[in-house]
Amino acid sequence: MLGAARLLFILFVVLTIVYVSLSFYSRSVRRQKLEDQYHHDGMPGDKETFIREGLEEYDGSVRRKLIWGVYVIPLTAIAILIYVTNFM
Repeated sequence: MLGAARLLFILFVVLTIVYVSLSFYSRSVRRQKLEDQYHHDGMPGDKETFIREGLEEYDGSVRRKLIWGVYVIPLTAIAILIYVTNFM
């Protein structure tokens, strides 16, 4: 049991690093798309305000929530594997 707890702790640390990296990458890609859209469409108004509003909208989007799959899928797979190994 101690081995499984250690494995899950290390996995959680690694998945946190992956999650933070994906989060920063995804946000930077979205920011770049908003900047390109601002310049391509010739939007009136302040560029920073347009980008800030676009990123606020992005924070509530489904794609941002799907990054949480970084945690859910591997931990669920390991839990199922441990269950099947020990109880079946």
